[in-house]
Amino acid sequence: MFDDRIHAGKMLAEQLAAHSLKKPYIVAVPRGGIAVASPIAAELQAKMGILVAKKIGHPLNPKIAIGAIMPDGSLIHDNQYVTSIGVKQENFDQLVAEARKVFEERSKIYETMLIKNHEVKDRDIVLVDDGIATGYTMLASVKWLKKWNPTSITVAVPVAPTDTINGLLKEHVEVVCIGKRDVYAAVGSYYKDFKDMTDREALEYHRLAPGSIVRV
Repeated sequence: MFDDRIHAGKMLAEQLAAHSLKKPYIVAVPRGGIAVASPIAAELQAKMGILVAKKIGHPLNPKIAIGAIMPDGSLIHDNQYVTSIGVKQENFDQLVAEARKVFEERSKIYETMLIKNHEVKDRDIVLVDDGIATGYTMLASVKWLKKWNPTSITVAVPVAPTDTINGLLKEHVEVVCIGKRDVYAAVGSYYKDFKDMTDREALEYHRLAPGSIVRV
């Protein structure tokens, strides 16, 4: 169990330091991923930017993703799965609209810190979040990053289900995960302190990270 997101980030940093990342660029998924990414950027002495993707939550449990908005604003989802769990198209469209609104608001908040597509090329991207459940948000992020020809993509997360990790590996990325779980509970159950993080707190973690990207 991790004390908090910073503790998880330090543990990930130790593992990532052993990897051959010649031109690392740390990319954090807000909000919680920024706190995890900050000590990783410090350990690897790497630049740190932010990438916004927004999950589309299940109508009965918003923490479970049934799709995601990619960083370019496009949608990724499994229509057959959405239908199989009984979500009607009109309900799904409403969920997408709500997620897109949050995505656009968050993109404005982090606008000056977002990684640009030309910065991805020929870099060893380390994509960081505070945990993965279904993996839709991470998958959306990976698919966007791959468009811009990085040298490599490493997904770094403290905890994730084994089947979700296997799904990401099919995207030809590396996954560094401290706690792989066949039987998986909520991400927060693996932390002693997993309080909801505000955008202001996330921005402060980004500001404190060495090499953090802020454009004026």
